[in-house]
Amino acid sequence: MSNNFRPTTLERAYELARSGECRTVGEIKTRLQQEGHERVQDRLYGGSLTSALRKLCVANYIAPEGDEISAEESEADEDGDTDGPISA
Repeated sequence: MSNNFRPTTLERAYELARSGECRTVGEIKTRLQQEGHERVQDRLYGGSLTSALRKLCVANYIAPEGDEISAEESEADEDGDTDGPISA
């Protein structure tokens, strides 16, 4: 009998955030979609959840060799968006 256990989308999101593999919640969402999780946007919706995942990403992110970034840059780049001015 094989074990076909697969974590839920939410469980896997927390695993990815704690693993140090994902820098942002946007990267987590991308990975989940690549892994075949459905309705990722719906399942990872909400300010509290996003904030908790973001904090875990910042605390655990391990930058690839030669790709060092600061925690401030990581927080500002959440989901690929920045709070800075929009260039034309």
